[in-house]
Amino acid sequence: MNSQRAGLIAICAALVADQFSKTIVAMYVDRLSDGLPVFPGFNLTFLRNDGVTFGLLGDVPWWALTLIAFAVCGVLAVMLWRTTRCVEAVAYGLIIGGAFGNIVDRLRFGAVTDFLDFYVGNTHWPAFNIADVAIVSGAALLFVPEKFSRRAQT
Repeated sequence: MNSQRAGLIAICAALVADQFSKTIVAMYVDRLSDGLPVFPGFNLTFLRNDGVTFGLLGDVPWWALTLIAFAVCGVLAVMLWRTTRCVEAVAYGLIIGGAFGNIVDRLRFGAVTDFLDFYVGNTHWPAFNIADVAIVSGAALLFVPEKFSRRAQT
């Protein structure tokens, strides 16, 4: 499989997984608004974040954050198109797909749906979603050394 195809599959997988999970969460918003304990240290919840990571930039209009995300996706798409490393293409694809998932939320709701709530004691990590997982996973994949990845055959 060439690297661009792998990247496109990663975009689609991240976007579909994110939007599907958010649709399921939205169906149970009444049960999740106060948090639903799953196991010690993890709740499902329902929040709308109008900022970015950790709620930063919450005072910036949603449309401005959306434009910035589109611009970043454009740059990453060029990088995806140019790479010959499959792992790198998948990494860019995960980041783009996750960003698109959050863009869809901003366009629909003016904010991003977050529902994964991890905590220790009374200290909660800021809630996040599958798009955020895809973005962080993609960024981590970019650190995979080239010796552990193979070049795509063109």
